[in-house]
This record gives sequence, structure tokens and C-alpha cells, in this order.
Amino acid sequence: MGKDIRRVKKWMCSAVAVLLAGSVAISAAALPASAEANGAQTEVAADADSLDTLASFDDRLPYNEYIDSYSNDTNPSTPIVIPASSYSKAEGMTVEKRDNYEGMQGASIVTAEEGTIEWTFNVPETGQYNLSVDYFPIEGKSSAIQRSILIDGKLPFYEATYVKFDRTWVNELKEVRQDNQGNDIRPEQVESPIWQSTLAQDMDGKYDQPFAFHLTAGTHTLSFVSQREPMVIRELSFVPIEQPRTYADVKAEYEKQGYRAAEGQLIEIQGEAAAYKSSPTLYPVSERASASVSPYSASKVKVNTIGGYNWRLPGQWISWEIDVPESGLYKIGMRTQQNFVRGTYAVRRLSIDGKVPFAEMEEIPFKYKNGYRMDVLGGDEPYEFYLTKGKHELRLEDRLGQFAPFIREVESSLLNLNAMYRKILMITSSSPDPFRDYKVEEKIPSLLEVFKEESERLSSIAKQLKEMSGGQSDAEALLKTMADQLDDMVDRPDYIPKQLTSFKTNAGGLGTWIQRAREMPLEIDAIYVASPDKKLPKGGSSWWRKLLHELMTFLYSFFIDYSKIGSVAAAGTDRSITVWIGSGRDQAQTLKSMIDDSFTPKTGISVNVELVNMSTLLPATLAGQGPDVAMQVGSDIPVNYAMRNAVEDLTKYAGFDDVMKRFRDSAITPYHYEGGTFALPETQTFNMLFYRKDVMQELGLKVPQTWDDVYSLLAVLNKKHMDFGLPLTLTPAFPGENIPPNSIYTLLLYQHGGQFYRNDSKQSDLDSRTGIEAFKQWTEFYTDYKLPREFDFANRFRTGEMPIGIADYTMYNTLSVFAPEINGLWQFVPVPGTVQADGSLDRTVPSGGSGVVMMQQAKDKEAAWEFMKWWTSSEAQTKFGREMEGLMGAAARYPTANIEALDELPWPITDYRNLSEQFATVKGVPEVPGGYFTGRHLVNAFYQVVNGKTEARESLMDYVQYIQDEIRTKRTEFGLPN
Repeated sequence: MGKDIRRVKKWMCSAVAVLLAGSVAISAAALPASAEANGAQTEVAADADSLDTLASFDDRLPYNEYIDSYSNDTNPSTPIVIPASSYSKAEGMTVEKRDNYEGMQGASIVTAEEGTIEWTFNVPETGQYNLSVDYFPIEGKSSAIQRSILIDGKLPFYEATYVKFDRTWVNELKEVRQDNQGNDIRPEQVESPIWQSTLAQDMDGKYDQPFAFHLTAGTHTLSFVSQREPMVIRELSFVPIEQPRTYADVKAEYEKQGYRAAEGQLIEIQGEAAAYKSSPTLYPVSERASASVSPYSASKVKVNTIGGYNWRLPGQWISWEIDVPESGLYKIGMRTQQNFVRGTYAVRRLSIDGKVPFAEMEEIPFKYKNGYRMDVLGGDEPYEFYLTKGKHELRLEDRLGQFAPFIREVESSLLNLNAMYRKILMITSSSPDPFRDYKVEEKIPSLLEVFKEESERLSSIAKQLKEMSGGQSDAEALLKTMADQLDDMVDRPDYIPKQLTSFKTNAGGLGTWIQRAREMPLEIDAIYVASPDKKLPKGGSSWWRKLLHELMTFLYSFFIDYSKIGSVAAAGTDRSITVWIGSGRDQAQTLKSMIDDSFTPKTGISVNVELVNMSTLLPATLAGQGPDVAMQVGSDIPVNYAMRNAVEDLTKYAGFDDVMKRFRDSAITPYHYEGGTFALPETQTFNMLFYRKDVMQELGLKVPQTWDDVYSLLAVLNKKHMDFGLPLTLTPAFPGENIPPNSIYTLLLYQHGGQFYRNDSKQSDLDSRTGIEAFKQWTEFYTDYKLPREFDFANRFRTGEMPIGIADYTMYNTLSVFAPEINGLWQFVPVPGTVQADGSLDRTVPSGGSGVVMMQQAKDKEAAWEFMKWWTSSEAQTKFGREMEGLMGAAARYPTANIEALDELPWPITDYRNLSEQFATVKGVPEVPGGYFTGRHLVNAFYQVVNGKTEARESLMDYVQYIQDEIRTKRTEFGLPN
């Protein structure tokens, strides 16, 4: 019956579209409930999802509009203190009370990573208040804590949906260790939780000051909705807003108090010796391109600076401890490098012992310049800071400063322009007829007005940016280009359809500008606190020292093997193995550090880690020069090497069955061959359904649960000239990962109960009735519904012209970093399913991944097995995943195949539930001799149908014969029965 319905829909597509336009209920999200969720979890999920409905996408109130509406508020004089233990209600979480927790006197409460807690409080006087929270970041999943803040059960403004509370990180060891090559080993970052008092503020840094909450006199409620990570809370306070005094006022106060300048003091603090950091990404780094830094070596790797590109996001902070020998007035200088942001400057906020000394320290500019220099706070007339004898905390925090309102304005402009682009697209399609006058200005009455307003706004921002930076910049040119195009469109509206492609390109440029404008890197070599009479050291190097540095590094490059990572086992060592890894140096160094810290001390086995191009694995193996263990190999490699007796069967090693319990069967499937298992899974990825919540609501569409729902949705999208993203080819999400045969075809095949091979993998089963029906259904998306075959999903999803689509779940990482302007406007959920005979919904998806193999030529195979067991353990995988995210941010979230490790990665609770639900339905794709023909000829058959107009069954049957022949040939070649 379902097939008949689909045929009717294809015949009457336009009629269905008209009916749907009038009848489909508006819904921002129709999220499927997890089959594993209990009652309390379901209630919490509903609370979290309801945050979107509290501020709908049409009229969600941004913070700047919220605060402007209360501009006449008076500043209250009395703080409102709310003991955390006095909460009035908790839903979806169990609250634990703790007395005198971690040295903090009084009662505190432990709040979980999910659920809602509420306090009732009384406001004595109407006004604006900052919200201060005293908290302790207890052990979680090593990511920043997130809460949504509700006043009287509602979001006061949209940005209150995600408020961040930082954890604190330190170097594991105070002394920098060295490997046996004489190179410094980057200190591992570990949590060192401390009690903190922080003011609620925008987690993206788009507002430079903490949030101000308007409260009227009377009784109110304050609610915290947990989005990620647990935390201990002692006290919440609504405090009157305080503005720091100017330096002139502070200096007058110095004179009034009789403070005198210190004498003969010069305190040097190495940047890498930071006391605390807000993120594990802020680890000490090695600067080898300059001779100005300390410590310095032309041949060895020295950990000598901190920050750089890792210290670029708003809200990130680093603090140093300063021991002042005598009370008095001091000046502060820093040896810094800011060669990252050209045409503008990086901004930092300075606080001492938790307070900004004076207003000028709210925004310290670090202008662009190649090389290191000495930045003295105050310039030629240094600011003076009064410091008492003893220890003090000096903190520098990344802020956007005066750039914050510009970024907000450009982001708002981009959202408006993208909305207009979608409206134009609905009329003209993405490929307008150049000879047709669409009269878009008449069909979209607000179009020209919006273009004119946005042109004026962007021109004004470009002018102000030029004034701030003191010259022209790439940002100014980009904004002016967009403004000029908008002016041209206003003057010549009949040319708007012809400029649609360039308009989209320029709008994409604005999105990239928003992303880059938020990034303000700064690298610090040393900080100096000196008495006014002391001269600070020079910042840069002389020309002859630079020349000597370049010559020395060039000469050393002939003698040092940079492919060796960390300590290298000497010849003759009792037990040592060589491991090849094919990803980046950061990954290799992290792995080596973990080995040296935990694996080698525990087992006594030394590991030589080599960073190589994994395409050399085959020739190296044939030449007898390969490694003992190869990591991050594609899922097609183990079985192909096993046929040739090049890799070990792991089933014969002790503890194999216990190791297999770490993974789902789907992750192990590609590594089975003739009764053996020839690899352990490292990574595993699969598809999810991504959708734009705002665009779906705008179109009045629900998230499809079945493929019949998808057909109905396609009718509406086609009418609006929008697309549904179905990937024809996928790019590997992780180094070494192998992509199985087309994921959408495999998905449909599995959901209909099909399989790739039959008769113990001796024959292809794609010529079965199920295989042919799945192939026909797959190709109809492109023949009947004209879905695009090649597209950039991230870009098209960003603009909204492809508001829904299926993509690898690691696309989540990309979108989180690549498209910050749509954060909160999209979601991912399990893919549409196929209704079964019993009425259940089958959402099965295939998976891809990478594995780790033991080579047949390994000399100490027991040592290699010990390493593989350690590497795939939940402890090692969790640590590696957190380290990767700590090093490179959310874009590097590790797609581990270990079930327990995936549970420990820092996913927001709602996203984690959706991911877990889909993960439970993942099914692996087996590898067989000659199986490489399956994916290749499946695509050939696809193009013969779509391009060659051949009937689906005929095309697939033709190419399946090639697949059968290749399987038969390979099985004969390797002595296997046919």
C-alpha cells in the first residue's frame, strides 16, 4: 500500500503541495523520544526542548532589545542573596545537599547534568541586576557547564538559553618533562576545580558586559535548566550593576591614600607557567619560529609560550600568580605576539584578584605586528597598579570589546539577508531564467526596503571598523562589497535574479567574517611586573640574531627526524613496538604522551610512535619495513590484508572476547573474515537527520519520521525551490576512515530487511527483490524528485536553501564552529524510518569507521596486543577524545567506537539522547573478497539510471553480474570455496 501511495504522490505532486501548504501544522521540532529514556528523563527533555517554544524563531527577543526596553530602570542599591539550599522545586534531577563542601562554609547543593531546579525570592526594589553565581565545577565530562536561566518560568531573552560556567585547568606537572631526544613534552592539562564566583554573561561574547536582568519589586522565581555537566552551587545573588572607575579617578585615589611607587623591582613570570586556565585548549605551546622567546633552542622543541591560535575565543581566560615583594605602585608589561589578526587588534580584559582595576583595563588592544614585542599597559605613560605585598592573581580574558556590537549587527544583517535570499529562491529557483522578469520586488513587498536598510547598516559598520583599526582591512572591503551589491539590487530590481549566485557568495563571506571576527588570538611569552624606575626587557630580536636562528634551524633539519614523536626506544630494548599513525602531529603527540604516562609505566613496553602517510603501509609491508601496529586504517584494509596473510587474527589472543564487549557488533562487522577478526574498531560514524528549526517552522513543516513523510515534505520543498540533502558520496569524517557503499542505499536496504551478501558472503544479494526495490527507491529521489547529486551541505544548510538533510553525525562538529550565526537554530535527530509489518519503525543506518591492526611481521605480538587492548579501552579512548577536543575545540570531537567512551564525551544532554537513539540502530557493512566492486558498481548502476535513463532493475542486474564475477575470481585466487 505504501508503494501505491508514493506513486499517487508523484503523479499528483503539485496537488499535494497545495493541500500541505494549507493543512500542515506548524511545528519547530517533532523530536522522537528515546526508547531507553525513563519517565524523569523524558520530562527533562521536554523542558529543554520547550526552551525553543518560549521564544519562537519569529519573535525571539535578543538581549539588546530586552535591555533597551528597560533603559529607564534605576540602579538598585541592595543585593538579593539566594542560598542555593533554599530551592523551592526540582524536576528531573535528584538534588544533594552538602555542608562545608571543599572548604566553603555553609550549605551547598549538587545539581545534575539534566533537570530543572527553581528558587523563589523576593525583590525589594525594581531595577536591573547582574546575576552572580558561586559554584564549584565537580567532575563531569570535562566540558564547560551550561545552564538555561528562566525568570518566572520564561526565558527573559534568547541568549539566556545557554549560559556558560567555566571549569579550571592546570598543568599536570609544574616542571616541564623531556623525552629521550631532549625535546620538551607538552604538559598535560588536568582539572583543578576551585570555588568561583561569576556573573552570568553571553557565552559567545557578543555582549561585552554581564547580563542585566530586569526585576520588578515582589516575588519571583529563578530556574536553572541543566543543558550540560553537573555543578555544585552555594549561592546565587542578584547584585546591583557596578561600573569600574576611570584611571584618572583611581590615580586620584592613589594620591589621596598616599601610595608610593615601589623601587628596584622587576618580576618576570613566564607565560607557560600559568596558574589556571578556563579551557584545556590553553596549554603551553612551543614557539620555534623566533629567537626572542625564553627558553630558546634552535634544535630542540621547547615549551616556551602560551596562547596563540588556541586562545582566540571570547570568554577564554588565563591567570598567573604574582608574588609581590613589597607594597607599592607597579607597571605591567608583556612580551607578546599578535600576528594573527591583520588590520585590527586582539582584545583582552585584565583583572587583578577578581576585579578590573579601572575602566581602561576592560579593553586592552594588542595590534597586529610580525614578531614579538613588549606591550606596556598604558604605552609611553604606563598605568600604575597598586599591589600589596604577597601573592596576587593576574587574569587576562579574551573579549570582543568594541567589536561586539559590530558582530551582532552583521549577524543580524546576515540572518535578514538569508531570509530574503530564501524568499527570492522560492520564486526564481537557484537557476533563474535569464530572460524572464520575475518581478521579485513586487512579489516580496519588503525586499527593497530590507536591502536598503542592510546596505546602510553594513556601510556604517565598515566605516566604523576603518576608524577603529586606523586603516583599510579585509573586513571593511567585504562589508562594502556586500553593501554595494545591495545598492545595485535596489537600483535595478529586475537584475536581482541574475545576481543571486554572487549574492549568495557574498552572504557566505559575511558568515565567514562573523566567524573570524570573533577570533582574537594572542601569544604570550612572559609577563613583567616592575617598579616605575625599572626598564623592561626588549620584546624582539636583532636582525643578526634572526639570521643566526634561520641558519641554525636549516642546518639541524638535515640531522633531526621530525617524524619521530616523543621518546624513542633505543636499539636492544627488551620490549618495544613501533606504531604508525596517519593523522596530524597534535594527535600523534597526544597519543605519545598518553603512552608515556600510562601504558609504558604499567606494562614496561616501549612504543615508538611514527607520524606517516598511511598510503605507504602497503609498500612498507611488502618490503618488510612496516610497523608492528597500524592505527586509523580504513575498514576495508584489515580484511584485504588478512586475505594476504599480512595482518594478525586477533581471536587467538587472551582477553579477546572481553575486548569485543567494548563495541557494538556493527563496529566489528567489517573486520570479520573466514572466522577470524583482524582489527579492533577505533572510530565509528553514521548518519543523522539535520534540520533548520527556524526554516522548518517558517514553512510550516514537521520533522519527517518515515520515508512517506519525506515524500510529502519534498512536495513542499520542491514548490519552494528548496532541497532535501541526500548524500551521494561522503567525505571521511576522520583520518583513515573508510566509507561503505552509498550510505542512503545501504540505509534503505537494511530498513527493508535486505543484506549485501548471501551464501556465507559467496555471492552479492543486491539482485534480490529487496535489493532491487531499495535501489529503485533510492534512484527515484533523483529521477522523480530531482534531488541534487553534488552539494556543499554545510554551506547550503547555513543559508537555509537546504533546510533539512542527512549527513554524517560529525557534521555537528563542523556546523558548531563553521556557522556560529545559526547556533540554536538547528538540531539533529534520528533518520526517517521504514514502517514494518508490525507497525514498528525501523531507523537502521550503516556505519563507517577506522580500526587498528597488528601486522603479521610484528616481532613482539603479545606486546602489540597489549597496546591494542589499552588503546581501545574506554579509559584511553575517553582521555584521547577529551584531549583532542581540548586541543582543537568542538570541531575535533572524537567519534570513538567504544560505547562507554562515547557516553563520556561532552555532548549536550538533548543531542546525546538523539545520538544514542540512532546509535542503537546502527548496522555494519561486511567486507568480503572482491567487495570493493560493490560500492563501485552500485554507483555505476546509479548513474546509468539517473543519467542514462535505464530502468532501475535492468541497470542493477547488469552491474551485479560484474560484482558476482569479481567475488568469484577473488575467492578462487585466495583458495576459498565458491
